[in-house]
Amino acid sequence: MTTDHHLEASPRTVHWGHWDAALAPVLFVASGDTVTIDTLSGEPEDMPPGGPTLAGHGAVHAENVSGPGPHFLTGPVHVAGAEPGDVLQVDILDITLREDVGWNLQLPLHGTLPEDFPEKRLVHIPLDRVAMVAKLPWGGQLPLRPFFGNFGVAPPPAWGRLSSKEPREFGGNMDNKELVAGTTVYFPVFNEGALFSAGDGHAVQGDGEVCLTAIETGLTGTFKLTVRKDMRLTRPRAESATELITMGLHEDLDDAACQALRDMIALIVAEAGLAPQDAYSLCSLAADLRVTQLVDGNKGIHCVLPKAALP
Repeated sequence: MTTDHHLEASPRTVHWGHWDAALAPVLFVASGDTVTIDTLSGEPEDMPPGGPTLAGHGAVHAENVSGPGPHFLTGPVHVAGAEPGDVLQVDILDITLREDVGWNLQLPLHGTLPEDFPEKRLVHIPLDRVAMVAKLPWGGQLPLRPFFGNFGVAPPPAWGRLSSKEPREFGGNMDNKELVAGTTVYFPVFNEGALFSAGDGHAVQGDGEVCLTAIETGLTGTFKLTVRKDMRLTRPRAESATELITMGLHEDLDDAACQALRDMIALIVAEAGLAPQDAYSLCSLAADLRVTQLVDGNKGIHCVLPKAALP
């Protein structure tokens, strides 16, 4: 029998700006359990007038030590039975907004066009949680499609403490807008218990996340965490009901594209039994290479193939 857990965001459960295998778990669950995780978004200077809107956010600012990155991550969650070399299957069952406001930031020397936009700009954007739209400060509105930009398992212990900024083989700041509720994500495991964390809520984002951020906001996610002993991965991959998704992460966008494409070819071979050269052709005919993000040091490309394209 599986168990449902709830992990609140508080100074005890949130780590600020880093991934680290040495972090002690804040929750222990069995494989197949579900965990509802509350998350926070924004350092003190990102807050709207009047300060944080969520309980516990101000306490995290006051009590927790900031790391090299800007993100708040709730966890880690220890999943019983997970061992290095396994895969953690993360079924994203639900994602809900926690706040009625989000924020978008541009910073000097950051973003895709730092020479064109050298000034800092922070705007706060009202979010309608009933209509599920953002009301933009320059007029108009956008439909919301919330997802977690930064989630995954703990990195290999030998890597030490890492910034929350760069996505890597363990996941982290992937900023992949495809990973919405209803998606399943698979992470290679590097530590006993996998040590899953989640944060960096986005209300909506375009591919590329070009100016530096999406609409950042606090989210609550419900995840089913399952240890897979029958899988081996070197990088995260994902699937929805209709699509397969592989992800490349590299400082060079071409290399990221090659990673995502090679992983998709290998996945097609494994799933459909095609010869590699046939899978390569199928990718050229039916798969899309999309720019995940351009702003996190390691850039991202994700390859998306409709499952209907498989024989």
